[in-house]
Amino acid sequence: MENSYKTIAERAEGLYKEKGSRFLAFGFPITDETEIKSILASLHKKYHDARHHCYAYRIGTEPFRYRVNDDGEPPGTAGKPIYGQIIAHELTNILIVVVRYFGGTLLGTSGLVNAYRSAAASMISASTLVEKSVKVTCCLTFPYSSLNRLMKIIKEEGIEHSHPVCDTACTLTLSVPLSVFERFSAKLNLLAGITCERIHENPAKRLRKLNSDDEPSGIKKSAKT
Repeated sequence: MENSYKTIAERAEGLYKEKGSRFLAFGFPITDETEIKSILASLHKKYHDARHHCYAYRIGTEPFRYRVNDDGEPPGTAGKPIYGQIIAHELTNILIVVVRYFGGTLLGTSGLVNAYRSAAASMISASTLVEKSVKVTCCLTFPYSSLNRLMKIIKEEGIEHSHPVCDTACTLTLSVPLSVFERFSAKLNLLAGITCERIHENPAKRLRKLNSDDEPSGIKKSAKT
């Protein structure tokens, strides 16, 4: 598994026009599927008079979680070319929505594919790309007597953490960069009575949305539009 991934730094927009139709592209950095519903609802509310709101997203690292949606366009002409640009630029933790205002002229299958691909590409070109660390979320359980030594290690490694909760034992949730996880774990092994449980995502979230175990076929890692 890679120690880092590439995504967009913040919300970005793009635009593509073809034969009177306008394709407004919006990109959002995301980390979980639960963020998507509210984003789509907001766009539907603002652009309620548009004919289509097509999108694609990709989350996590291998195995990726993803989905494409054509929102009434002919199958494979909208969500898939949008997703193709995500792959072409090797991005993840990203949602791209393309809102179409119909211009009165049918574009045909190839025309739609090019339009949605070009709209997504224009958004990516207008965005700032950043590289971020892949992180492992884990929960530590430990005796209160180990608290000070544990916090010292956490500070040394610069690890994000929640506030410790102590009762009969103490618990602490951490977000550990994958690049330092093995070293951090080795240091934990030197402390007495500490258990580390990696927090996994809900397995249901890993179900593919395209009736396939692979990413959409026919998409190549090329940034050409």
